[in-house]
Amino acid sequence: MNNLLLHFFCVAAGGAIGASGRYAIGLAMQSFGLRAFPFATLTVNILGSFLLGLLLAYGQQQSLSETTRLFLGVGVLGAFTTFSTFSVEVVTLASQGEMLKAALHVGLNVIICIAAVVAAMMLYSTTVK
Repeated sequence: MNNLLLHFFCVAAGGAIGASGRYAIGLAMQSFGLRAFPFATLTVNILGSFLLGLLLAYGQQQSLSETTRLFLGVGVLGAFTTFSTFSVEVVTLASQGEMLKAALHVGLNVIICIAAVVAAMMLYSTTVK
């Protein structure tokens, strides 16, 4: 199997695990009656960010194969929460002294992504009627 195909399957397998984990946490939070606030999303965002931070720190100190990085970082944690990747990008920019880029990344992602949801909902509601 060539590397590209192997890498694709590593991401896909990890993604299935990560997405299932996110879903399981959502179910667990609902079973505890935690519905007044999106605790499941908050939990996976914090946990995913923490775990990706650990993986990156480990990868800087130890040899981490590309398949392991893709399986755990892109697949499992990427599907568990893309917020973890966003968080690492912001911290990386800030640690490189790129504070304006870090702030811009935060602001643009938050504002434009929320605006995109609103725009899509408005577009859908006007075209369906």
